[in-house]
Amino acid sequence: MFGRGGRRNILIFLSVLGPGVITAMVDNDAGGIATYSITGAKYGYSMIWVIAIMTTILLSMIQEMNVRMGMVTGKGLAALIRERFSLRLTALVMLALVIANFANTMGEFAGIAASMQIFGVSKYIAVPFMAAAIWWLVVKGTYSPVEKVFLIASLVYFVYIPAAILAKPNWGQVTLGTFVPSIETNAAFITTLIAVIGTSIAPWQQFYQQAAIVDKGLDLDTYKYELTDTILGCVLMAIIASFIVIACGAAFFNNPAVGATQITDAGQAAAALAPIAGKNASYLFAIGLFVAATFAGSILPLSTAYSVCEAFGWESGINRKFREAPRFYILYTSFIAGAALLILIPRIPLISVMFISQAMNGLMLPVILICMALIINDREIMGDYVNKGVFNTIIWIAVIFLVALTLALVYFTIFPAR
Repeated sequence: MFGRGGRRNILIFLSVLGPGVITAMVDNDAGGIATYSITGAKYGYSMIWVIAIMTTILLSMIQEMNVRMGMVTGKGLAALIRERFSLRLTALVMLALVIANFANTMGEFAGIAASMQIFGVSKYIAVPFMAAAIWWLVVKGTYSPVEKVFLIASLVYFVYIPAAILAKPNWGQVTLGTFVPSIETNAAFITTLIAVIGTSIAPWQQFYQQAAIVDKGLDLDTYKYELTDTILGCVLMAIIASFIVIACGAAFFNNPAVGATQITDAGQAAAALAPIAGKNASYLFAIGLFVAATFAGSILPLSTAYSVCEAFGWESGINRKFREAPRFYILYTSFIAGAALLILIPRIPLISVMFISQAMNGLMLPVILICMALIINDREIMGDYVNKGVFNTIIWIAVIFLVALTLALVYFTIFPAR
């Protein structure tokens, strides 16, 4: 069926497959699913184009720079920021990253709790069990099998496609919302627009994908294959996110049967789907939320441990034993245990926690994107692999655009639209 060269290319692609798909798919975490659910419930299908077109293009461009920097230098982004700029800037970025990622990790365990409650499982059982399972997977594994588990977990996201179909959307309107941009000139719409883009391009992604490429030992010989992996991940992320919007748009937007129902989080969206689209749609949505939260609950602490250790020159990597990288494993374990324990505290102010994480992400992203753009244009670091010509212009325009959106997101977070 395939020629000799074709089989070889497929085998090489399968060998490098992982960092791009995992990084993009994890972005559909509990917070992302909540954002897409609220967007669909409030605006129907009118904002699918933002995910299907804008987010896919912007995320692909940003993550491609991570691929190139990791392959050319053999170093993670945190190490490059320390070497190119200053230890003080690196320390400030790491502090902000730790706070934001810890708050986001708490959100993931909240997602685990909310999804399992739909199946009648108490959070006091679900959260400790999953925290232990997540910890064991990474601490007792090596990169290759852990990556395979993450890739298999990515497949579960596709449950959102039948969940959306069961909600019986108007496919004509879905097509219109996908390919015809629709913009409202009011603060609430702009805030949602910023949130949809912002939740898809997070600071932790830039650190994780580059660290994964370095940990996997990929180099420029496999660049085109890893680029395919990266673009594939971004496209799959957009497809899944779009179907989450479609499911909630069909079920809740302008639906007289819903009445006064207001969707404020992904767990509520999963539960509210049952009387509208049927229990199967509700269960599929909850399964997707559970896997997404578990997936991100593994990756966010892992990304943080990689980043902090790289920033300060400490040994890191799940291919190393505890005695070889004690700080790496202590940081990872602290994130898992601390976030899980806090979620079990009654009446934990999760809204405040998510507010902090969103604001910290918003403040960090412009700094990180500017650092990336400067690093990838530094010939002493990148040699002949600096950005060139039109691509460099597009990247700087994208950086400026994302910086503007991020600053606007911080503003609207602090001063909510009325």
